[in-house]
Order: sequence, then C-alpha cells, then structure tokens
Amino acid sequence: MTGPGGDGPGDDGEGHEEVRGAAPRIPGPRTAADDLTPPRTGPTRPDGRSTPPGPEPGPPPGTEPSTEPGRSTPPAEPASPGADPAPGGRPVPRVPGAPPDPVPPGGGPAHGPGAPMNPTGPADPTEHANPSTSSTPGASRGELPEPSHGVLKSLLGAWALAACSPEEATAVEAHLGDCAPCADEALRLRDAVALLHTERDLDLDPLLRSRVLESCLGRRPARVPVPEWAAPYDAETARLDALLRDIGESEWHAPVRLRWFDGVGGASRRTTVAGVMGHLLTVDGVVAHALGLDDPLGPDAPRVPTGRTERFWRSARHPTTREVHGPWRDQSHTLIRTVSFAGRGVSDLSVSYGDFSLPLRDSLLDRAFECWIHAEDIADAVDYPYDPPRGAHLNRMIDLAARLLPAALAERRRAGLAAPAQHLVMAGAPGRSLHLEIEGAGGGDWFIALDSPAALASPEQAVAQVALDGVEFCRLVAGHITPEDAAAGQDGDREAIRDVLFAAASLSRM
Repeated sequence: MTGPGGDGPGDDGEGHEEVRGAAPRIPGPRTAADDLTPPRTGPTRPDGRSTPPGPEPGPPPGTEPSTEPGRSTPPAEPASPGADPAPGGRPVPRVPGAPPDPVPPGGGPAHGPGAPMNPTGPADPTEHANPSTSSTPGASRGELPEPSHGVLKSLLGAWALAACSPEEATAVEAHLGDCAPCADEALRLRDAVALLHTERDLDLDPLLRSRVLESCLGRRPARVPVPEWAAPYDAETARLDALLRDIGESEWHAPVRLRWFDGVGGASRRTTVAGVMGHLLTVDGVVAHALGLDDPLGPDAPRVPTGRTERFWRSARHPTTREVHGPWRDQSHTLIRTVSFAGRGVSDLSVSYGDFSLPLRDSLLDRAFECWIHAEDIADAVDYPYDPPRGAHLNRMIDLAARLLPAALAERRRAGLAAPAQHLVMAGAPGRSLHLEIEGAGGGDWFIALDSPAALASPEQAVAQVALDGVEFCRLVAGHITPEDAAAGQDGDREAIRDVLFAAASLSRM
C-alpha cells in the first residue's frame, strides 16, 4: 500500500496503486462516452491535484486469490484521506470461493487469475446499446419477432409480384387471412400484375379491341369516324398486323400454300409469309390507285390482281422479308384515313380489277375478306391461333358473296359449266330462287336468283334450300374447300344446289 501522496513501493510512478501479492488487474472496457467525454473530476486539492467525485462501482468486497497456492491476501484496507485511486476505481481483492465476475456482454475481459488479458482497446460501443435484445423471448433460439402490420402491408406489392422470400410470403399469407383491408389490397395488386403485358397478342380476347373502341367512341365520338362500310377492313388489317408483330424473324420465311378454285378444280401456289404480304400489298394498291393514292407497283401496273402479284414477285431481287410489313400497314392506314375524310359519296367510287369492277364500299369489304383468309393461311403456317371475324363483319362478307352469286352463276352458264336457265323472266320480275341459309355467327337468310342475274329472288319462288355454317361458306367462297366437300344441308332441286355451290367456289382467286 502507498502512503498518502508519495511514490511508495506500490506506486508505478503514474498514480496507479498495486495490491501486494495480488494478480495485476486490468481496467474494464470504457464506453463510447468515456472515449469522447473527459473524465469528471472533483475539487482541487491543496497540492494541485484533483479529487475524483467518488469511487466507481466495482466487484463485491472480498479477497482475491494469491498467485501462490494455498495463500490468500487479506481484504484491502480503505485508502487513507488524500490518496489517489487507481483508474476505474480502487481494485478490490476477491474472497476465495466467491463467484467470478460476470463476463460483459459481447465477450469482454474476465477478471481473476488465469483470465485472458486483452487490453487492445475499448469494446464495441453498440454491444450495450440495446440491453433488451438478450432478453427477447426466443432470441437464443434464433427466432425472429413477428412482423408488424405496417411491415406486412409494405410487402403486399412484392408478394403480388412473387418477389418475397418464402418466410415473408408465409407471413403475408397468414396475415391476409386475418386482415380484410390487406386482403382486398392484395387482390387488387394481383389483378394489376395480370395486366402487365409487354405486347398485346392474339391470345387475348379477339373482341377486346372492338369493345374498347366502342366504349371510347360511345363516351367521346370521333370527329372524323371511320365509315361503317370500311370498319371490317380496318378491323381485319389491325388483327393481321397484330399477328405479324408476334411472329419471329425466321417465321417470315415459313412456307405458305395459297389455294383457290379455278372454275373446274382446286389450284394452289407456293410462297412464304412475306410473299403473302407482298400479294396483299399489291392488290390493296388497286384500291389506292382508284382513290388517287400512290400505287406500290407504279402508275403503269396492271389492274388484274394475279398479274400484279406475279409482277411484284418477279421484280423482287431478293426473297421478300419482313420489310414488306411496314409498307403494307402504312398503305392500309392511308386508305382508312382517306375514305374517312372523303365524305359519303366516295362509297360509290368504281374500283376496276381489270375484268370486273366493284364500288369502293364493296371493294374494301372484298379486301377485308381476303385479308382474313390470308391471315388464316399465315397462322396455319406458323402454328398460330386465329379466330374468324366478329359476327357483324362476317355477315357483311357473306352478304357480298350472296349478291355476287347470280352473276357468277350466269358466267359459268355461258362457259358451259352450269345447267341452262329453265325460266327466263323480265328484269325485276320474280324468278326461280335458292334459299341460302347461313348458320352461326354472321348468319342469316339469302335468296339467290337462279335463271337471270336481273331476276328478283323471292321466298315464294324457292325451288331448293342449302344450309351452311357461316365460316364454312366463306371458306368455300375463298376456294379453301371444294363444293363436294362442303358439309351442306340440302333440300330440293339438286342441280340448282350443285350450280350454286360451284358458283360460290368460282368467286375465289389467288
């Protein structure tokens, strides 16, 4: 022990005391406040040295074991007045057999003989920042506390996108069974995720576009609406455009076989998907030329559709690729805009196809029909689902074919390919008729004059009846099925029925 204020045998020259016969004691780790704040001192003593405010709490009083076996050191005597305490408080000897000092949280140094000496620096100040952590139930077993309502609600978006961890997903799903507001929000988020498509394709409802347009136009009519007679062409070109956007580069070279009926039997021509689009581009150019627009083949191009297509295919230096898609779609957009701004009288404009002519309203309906038929050819070639047109548009196409049938039947009769007329009548007078009954979407009833195109067909003069599905009848008109293969319900004059079915197939062309 040292005397008051002097450098005795137990003083190291720096104001530290030493208990004789005891193991050297290492001060405990300081907290962050000790590192940053100067130590508090008491009043200044007469010798110029400050007095500490009081001893720091230390271990229970007792005796510490001696370094020699079988020998212990008696309890340390209290410091005499004016003595300097050691840093961190006066070291107190241990009592033999007393429990060891508790180890500080985080693995601080233990006190006593044989304890590791590690005076490397202060311990991590965060070790004592949250004393409640060690007392949390289940913390020793690695269990996490249950997430709060706010945390679970913030995870609903990630859960809807299937981006949660398995533990988070389990917690969210358990919470949804107990919280109705969060369950409703999760359902709305899941519905929103289902709408995140990068590109609309034909796997969606084929009538979705029409319904959206009808809803929009019902709320705010277009300043310049598309004429009703041009709506089928607008719809079919849009559907084909969606199909073309959804196929890959290599599929543009997929083989396609164009089929039609040449008056006697079936005919076909082999090309590619890009070749079909070139065919549609050149034949649509006939309508563009009639409206005063640029013809894709130039002003001196032939008017006959087959000749125009052959010329386009021959003039291509390289095999036609998807580069034909852009010009075709631009041309179809231009046609729709032109007829929309042209006014009502434009519907009667004559469009020449070389050996026959059609008014513009029927010409665009014919182009819509061919667009659908060739879109099915492309879809079959690339193994893509494709639905028929909507019922109202299909009805217009069937009506056009039914109106063209008397003239086609008369032409076949002049070529010796049909039975002669039996009862010629004056123009406009009732004559023999065939009842054409079309079933399914776009269906209806039509009466076809048999003996003269100028005769008036009527139910009272019907001598035969044919029943066909609407889509099957259109494929017969397109030459995709032969008259013999058409599954038709027949009743009445068999010869008249045969002549009408063959006349319907002869309306087709490449």
